[in-house]
Amino acid sequence: MSQTDYQNIPHYVLKKGEEFMSKAQLDHFISKLNTWREELVSDAESTISHIKKESTQVADINDRATLEEEFALELRTRDRERKLIGKIDKTLHIIEMGDYGYCKTCGTEISLVRLEARPTADECIDCKTISEKKEV
Repeated sequence: MSQTDYQNIPHYVLKKGEEFMSKAQLDHFISKLNTWREELVSDAESTISHIKKESTQVADINDRATLEEEFALELRTRDRERKLIGKIDKTLHIIEMGDYGYCKTCGTEISLVRLEARPTADECIDCKTISEKKEV
């Protein structure tokens, strides 16, 4: 990861009597999401640069095959991260709409602990567990 790891941003400390999804909480998650997004974009740019630099002609066919396999792995990782950037953008839009922190299925509050662990969470743990069981 890059210089500032979004996971190293300190967890939000709830103040006594603070309302759920207060401005301070929203600002915290906006910062966390934007930092995460910036890291992912930076990593993608580094991969492009790395592939361009390393893709010079390699004489040995085995070395070339190894290099191509490494590139394929990096590109698969970046594709997953590209999808994650989309999810982060969607979450930032949900914040703008005023719906962040509430389960899209049942409407209850998503715990701050869950949001710290997965800032893009859009379901409470109970609804997520039920939806995962249905997938199996």
